[in-house]
Amino acid sequence: MPKPDFSVGVYTKSQEEYPEVIFAENFKQNNGDFYYCESTEMFVDTLKHVLTQRDEENIYVWERDLQKIVEAGDIKFTYDDTDFLRAEIGITSCEALIARTGSVLISSRQTSGRRLSIYPPVHIVVAYASQLVYGVREGLALMSDKYSQGVLPSMISLTTGPSRTADIEKTLVLGAHGPKEIILFFIDDNSDH
Repeated sequence: MPKPDFSVGVYTKSQEEYPEVIFAENFKQNNGDFYYCESTEMFVDTLKHVLTQRDEENIYVWERDLQKIVEAGDIKFTYDDTDFLRAEIGITSCEALIARTGSVLISSRQTSGRRLSIYPPVHIVVAYASQLVYGVREGLALMSDKYSQGVLPSMISLTTGPSRTADIEKTLVLGAHGPKEIILFFIDDNSDH
């Protein structure tokens, strides 16, 4: 019997040259809304347009870098957890994007913590091309490099589409354990160089 090599990845990489295309296709296949933005300015304009089309008013942004960007667009939002039970939209960043599954890697070490990506019915993720990796292994390696003290966050979540379950009488229910909608703005920070 040959001895298996457990250090080799189980999944083969796609032949597609553009991992952002793989990610976008898989993310949309998982019922996520995907917006490609060539710059931060384009992100702000697109976000304003998306929010104008919706009825939700209780938007929460807790990460200071995101607050600065959203403020530039004159978008009204809440800076802290005041009246958090009324939250309709949570806007967060992420740790990494996983192209193979179209998933978003988030953690408790982000300023938005554990609640903002889970509680509001709509989760908006702001991500950058530089955060895109092919598989989960590379995403965890990216986090390991970021938190170089060797202490990974106490919670790491791989979000693949809106929350859903079919536990009750085999009926698919969206938003059972988290947001009913996930919207991702992909900012191409690689084109700025």
